[in-house]
Amino acid sequence: MKVLVLGAGDLGTEAGLRFAAAGHHVTAWRRRPEVLPASFGTRRVDLGDAGTELPAIDPATDIVVFTPAAPERSEEAYRRTYLDATHRVLDALERDGVDPQRFLLVSSTAVYGDAAGGWVDEDTPISPRTETAQILAETEAAVRERATTPIILRLAGIYGPGRNHLVSQVRNGKARTPGETVWTNRIHRDDAAAAIVQLCTMDTAPAPLYLGVDHEPADLGEVQGFLASSLGVPRPEVGEAPVNRGGDRRLSNARLLASGFEFTFPTYREGYSSVLAGEGVRHP
Repeated sequence: MKVLVLGAGDLGTEAGLRFAAAGHHVTAWRRRPEVLPASFGTRRVDLGDAGTELPAIDPATDIVVFTPAAPERSEEAYRRTYLDATHRVLDALERDGVDPQRFLLVSSTAVYGDAAGGWVDEDTPISPRTETAQILAETEAAVRERATTPIILRLAGIYGPGRNHLVSQVRNGKARTPGETVWTNRIHRDDAAAAIVQLCTMDTAPAPLYLGVDHEPADLGEVQGFLASSLGVPRPEVGEAPVNRGGDRRLSNARLLASGFEFTFPTYREGYSSVLAGEGVRHP
């Protein structure tokens, strides 16, 4: 198949490599195409620049994958990167008469509100608590309304090669363990990329919405303790721990598993062990 990856950063590039390894033809758009793999067809495109016209899209395109990543956590950046860019892409598909078999948008579980530590799945109503989360919800709605076969993949916190913030905090002793349970949900970059490929190429029709999260929601203090033990450093002291989260919740991956997907890193233990072993690379 012909696959178009839009906003091909770390996650999009990894997904593109997996599409290519499966024998599909990959074209990727990004502002710096010179850093993309040589096996990709590439175009220099700034999806957030409303003043430029998007390139023509191959009418034989089968799959469109949009993996946006805002450069900063601000309303303006999110609107430009997610909502405005999505409308521009959908306009270009209509302009060129392209009707892909599947259009997958990578979104975020930030669209959910607080669940008081309860379980959340695809049937849980969203309740965006911030302006950026509201923009994500509006972006999802645009894809649902305008794409013929939309797939929304809401990812939990992505970690993996080169994403070392939590590891560095624990290693340098700056991490603090909250005095109460703080549920965290995550997915390894490689599993997120593999899920994209799975949902775009599976034989049966995919559902319109999936949560991308591993098997085990985990208390932040538990994850910090695991990292400290693995690094051979003292466990973080209890104290005020800034946690960037949209609410207290545990996320279910039951629907993704029902699609036939198998995790390489089913919990943070396998994933962080791989990270600490220096396995994998973060794509520029």
